[in-house]
Amino acid sequence: MSPLLGSIMPKDTTSPFSPGRPVPVEFFVGRRDEIERLRRKVRDATRARRIEVAFVSGERGIGKSSLVSFVRYLCEKELGVLGIHAFMGGESTVEGAVKRVFDQLLKENSEGKFFESIRGLFGKHVREVGLFGISVEFSADERNLTTLSNNFAPALRNLLEKSGDKKAGIVLILDDINGLAHSKQFADWFKSLVDEASTAQTPLPMCVVLVGLEERRLALIQGQPSLARVFDPVSIRAWNESESREFFVDTFGKVNVTCNDDALDMMTRYTGGLPVLAHEIGDAAFSADTDNVIDREDALSGVVAAADIVGRRYVDPVVYKSIRSSRYRTILGRIASELGHPRFTRSGVLDSLAADERKVFDNFLTKMKGLGVIVEDADGERGSYRFSNLLHYLYLKLEANQAGLRHR
Repeated sequence: MSPLLGSIMPKDTTSPFSPGRPVPVEFFVGRRDEIERLRRKVRDATRARRIEVAFVSGERGIGKSSLVSFVRYLCEKELGVLGIHAFMGGESTVEGAVKRVFDQLLKENSEGKFFESIRGLFGKHVREVGLFGISVEFSADERNLTTLSNNFAPALRNLLEKSGDKKAGIVLILDDINGLAHSKQFADWFKSLVDEASTAQTPLPMCVVLVGLEERRLALIQGQPSLARVFDPVSIRAWNESESREFFVDTFGKVNVTCNDDALDMMTRYTGGLPVLAHEIGDAAFSADTDNVIDREDALSGVVAAADIVGRRYVDPVVYKSIRSSRYRTILGRIASELGHPRFTRSGVLDSLAADERKVFDNFLTKMKGLGVIVEDADGERGSYRFSNLLHYLYLKLEANQAGLRHR
């Protein structure tokens, strides 16, 4: 019996999927070339004892953070580097970014020989926080942060030279740089960091990896044009159909669950090549399954459940509220399900709308552009638009097809 119609029996096995969490290293699919490019940059930095810079870009939900986290783990094990993965979400100043880097360094190395060796370098700026003092943070004041920001490369060089646990170099990941990308201060500071590290008599073996949307890379270049020559762009593409199927087969196979072809077709179609959706749909289908065989009904349950989860977890609350309004939902549904592509034209959509929907369509376009859900498509004909975020488009496709799926 379909889980939609009956009770769901509890499962003894933990789900092999990782919705909302970094992907375990064994579940990477179709990323061999990108991983090898980044590994090679880290090797070049350590062997030539110089600074290397990469910019990892891709759609939201494409798995950028998981990939760079995996590369960091790999290089720590293989090359003996010091890895720092700092998330910059909401940060817009150089001083704030630098604080997050050193704060993350302390948190990730709060125990053992290495922490004891670097604690003396931080001195009074290490403060114990949290319940029973089980965590630490970097607590430099504004004046010291400004000094540290102006001497960031020497500080990192000093860290490598004086730490007791000798490291071959540094992998510094600056993730989710949305706020920093439009800061000319940050763009100028970053260019100066690269210049100082490149020309100093004492080398700094470090690979810096910035992570964000492609438009963030372009924004940084607009603020400091010389960065165009600094960044080595690594673009993370969506999975193709074969890779999506491979992901589901391999991941379910880890817990001895099989998938029939109808289920694989459905899950692959609604994943749209985004790992974040694959994990949500796979996890929901796994929870619905009762016989260790993912069939069409299990996949259907996964798609329906994932639509609500994705909307609440990954879509901006203001956007989520607007696109779920009864006024615009049917229009969005027609765009997502009937046109079947994240690009559309005004005239093409008008032809598919009912009379009352046509009356509000131009207001709809203005509203969606204001929210950043859609943008004018410079590569298309007059009146062309595209979804600015593939995740929004695929979420709307999930939502628009829920009712139809239940009756198929």
